[in-house]
Amino acid sequence: MSKEATVLFDAPGPRARARNTMVTVVASIVLLGILAAFLWRFNDKGQFAGELWSPFTKWTVWDKLILPGLWSTLKAAAVASVLALLFGVVFGLARLSDHWWVRVPAGVVVEFFRAIPLLILIFLAFFIPNKISPTIADSAFGTFQRVLVDNVFSVFGVEINAGTITVPAFAAVVFGLVLYNGSVLAEVVRAGVLSIPKGQAEAAYSVGLRKNGVMRLILLPQAVTVMMPAIVSQLVVLLKDTALGFIIAYSELLSAGFRQVPANYHNNKIQAGIVVAVIYIAINMAVSRFATWLEARSRRSRKTEAKTMGADVVAPPAPGMAAGGAASGV
Repeated sequence: MSKEATVLFDAPGPRARARNTMVTVVASIVLLGILAAFLWRFNDKGQFAGELWSPFTKWTVWDKLILPGLWSTLKAAAVASVLALLFGVVFGLARLSDHWWVRVPAGVVVEFFRAIPLLILIFLAFFIPNKISPTIADSAFGTFQRVLVDNVFSVFGVEINAGTITVPAFAAVVFGLVLYNGSVLAEVVRAGVLSIPKGQAEAAYSVGLRKNGVMRLILLPQAVTVMMPAIVSQLVVLLKDTALGFIIAYSELLSAGFRQVPANYHNNKIQAGIVVAVIYIAINMAVSRFATWLEARSRRSRKTEAKTMGADVVAPPAPGMAAGGAASGV
């Protein structure tokens, strides 16, 4: 434990450091004991048997099941992350609008989708369009529905045949992830912008910048650094939430590794779960490391060095003084 004082607590004295060391040692011994008991029971039940772990040493299992599932997970997470960030920026800034007719609807959308569980959003995206699209096709909005699907949602694999919309599992997962995580990111953006001292905006307005310029050139660049930890945390949550595609048979990493591998290799669900968990942990750690590097680089790039008055910097001549230093004639 650090010997220096922080905002949250005073520097511990000798007795406090000794007590903290003792508590750490005791807690470590207890945790090691629990881990040893777990491993002993694990071995006692035969969970270390080679036949249960051997599937993960075969290239066929990785090539046909795990790697395609990992690709599906990363693809859904990448698309949803980009769209969720766009959603968050648009609606986060909309909630800061001076116009109530922009601010209020944006707030309703954000609060509505934040309040709905992600799994329900995925179910709604997967089942509802198929049920209501035939009715819409017979109404005055039928042409608009077809044009919208053919020109916008077809990018995600959505199809419309005879007025009935079919939503693939990929599109349903992305739809749910974007709406839920985008709403959370909208609040992150709003809070990040509001965290910047008001003096920054006031100074920008004083030099003639309009609100658009103040937001784009002054507030957002500073808010990005403030928001980065929360944004990364939410993107890690988004990546893990792709596993909910398991419910609608989206062939992502959890479905491939935890459902298909045990079904074909000795029902080794515990081993499959451990391998899948390790892959998720590795991916999330890589994302967090990259974000930490990006945040540090962003902070360094914004630092400026101002020259101070010294031997190499000459003060400007005083009013009424000639350029050569002689007093002007009176």
